[in-house]
Amino acid sequence: MIETHDIKRPPAEWSAALQAIGAATASSTLAHMGIRNTHICGPVAWTKGKAIAGPALTLQFMPKREDLYGEDEYAEPEKQLHRHVLYHAQKGDIVVVDARGDMKSGVFGDMMLTYFKGRGGLGVVIDGCIRDYPNTGRLDLGFWLRGVTPNFHTQTDLMPFGVNIPIACGGVLVMPGDIIVADDDGAVVVPVALAPEVIEKATQHHEWEEFSRERLSQGGDLRRYYPLSDAARPEYEEWLRSKGRTP
Repeated sequence: MIETHDIKRPPAEWSAALQAIGAATASSTLAHMGIRNTHICGPVAWTKGKAIAGPALTLQFMPKREDLYGEDEYAEPEKQLHRHVLYHAQKGDIVVVDARGDMKSGVFGDMMLTYFKGRGGLGVVIDGCIRDYPNTGRLDLGFWLRGVTPNFHTQTDLMPFGVNIPIACGGVLVMPGDIIVADDDGAVVVPVALAPEVIEKATQHHEWEEFSRERLSQGGDLRRYYPLSDAARPEYEEWLRSKGRTP
């Protein structure tokens, strides 16, 4: 019998705060904190306008070896570890998959993703492909993918190998339970231990950017308002107070 481990989930309010912050600000905030490689390169937004954040369930694929894994899609279903990562799914989770950038294997299809949606999953980030997109595209899940394919997951050169273990997805280390922030800019990994600091710093950044955007839209001087200059800071603090916020 196959046994896989669940993840430790961070507080839901952390994910909510990071979703509001967005991928770009999360990435730049982490870079200023010294964590520079957080953008999962390769997978792009297939569900434009969708923005999500949540803890990562991880799935690792390896090159297929037929003595370890056969070709039949329905033979011994419980050997198929891509099913097991979905068994762990809870409301708000995101599945992150190292599919080795493969463009021929569909990691999940209609039935698997329908199950994931029914469990409360938010979306998937896959360094590879899914299948059945005419159906899966209607599930209201977030998809960050390299592409789509008609092939099932082990039809060609890959086999699922590990669940909820550290993986490399799009050249980025993803630990199980890290928080993924994904929107039209792409998917970013926020190390869970750094999430509170990211939220604090990024919220401050988000607020002065909101002020600066307003002033720039009114014809304000770029040198004064972006980045926020010391000369403009009293004006910014007064703006905060006018909105009932504490400088």
